[in-house]
Amino acid sequence: MAASLRAILEEARALGFLGPGPVEGHLEHAEGFREAVGTQLPARVVDLGSGAGLPGLVLALAWPEAAIALLDSSERRTSFLARAISELGISSHVVVARTRAEEAGRNPEWRGRANLVVARSFGPPAVTAECAAPLLATGGRLIVSEPPEDGGSRWPAEGLARLGLRPAERFEQRFSRFQVLRQEALCPEAFPRRVGIPEKRPLFSS
Repeated sequence: MAASLRAILEEARALGFLGPGPVEGHLEHAEGFREAVGTQLPARVVDLGSGAGLPGLVLALAWPEAAIALLDSSERRTSFLARAISELGISSHVVVARTRAEEAGRNPEWRGRANLVVARSFGPPAVTAECAAPLLATGGRLIVSEPPEDGGSRWPAEGLARLGLRPAERFEQRFSRFQVLRQEALCPEAFPRRVGIPEKRPLFSS
C-alpha cells in the first residue's frame, strides 16, 4: 500500500499537482496532520483543496473507519483523486467532491457535519477559516499547515470568533508546524460568503 501511494504521488508531481522535494518529505508532512489530531479520532473528515491528495490519502489509509472527503474545484485533480482512491482500495470510506469550498459550506449535505477539516496549502488564514468553519460541527477541529517562520499572529482570536472558531494549540513535527483551531459554536449562517469574496474581502488580516 505504501508503495502504491508513493507511485500515485510521483504521478501527481508529474502532473503538476505536487510541489518539489522528495515524496517522502511530503508523506512525512502529511503524517504531521495525523499526529496533531492525537487520540480523539474523527468520524467525518474534509481535506480542503486536496490537490494531490495530501494529507487526505494518508489519513484515509490510517483511519479506515472515518468517512473522508477530498474536496477540490479542479476537474483534472478530482479525476486523478478518484482514480487514486480506486487504486488504493479505499473507495468504501473516501469520496471525491469537485466543488468550491464556499459552495460546499452552503450545501446541507456538507454544512456543520465534519469533525475535522485539514488544509495543506489552501489559502491565507482568513480564507481558510471562512471556508472551513461552515463545514465543521460544534467541537470539530481545523488543522492548518503553517509556514516555517513564526505564525502566531496569523490567527487573531477576534476575527476567528466571527466564525465560531478559536485558536486551540500549535503542533510541531520536526520541520513542520500546524495550527489547530476548534469550532466552539456552529458557524453563523452569514458565512461563507459568495465564491471569491473571502479572498477579495478577507474577514481579518494576518
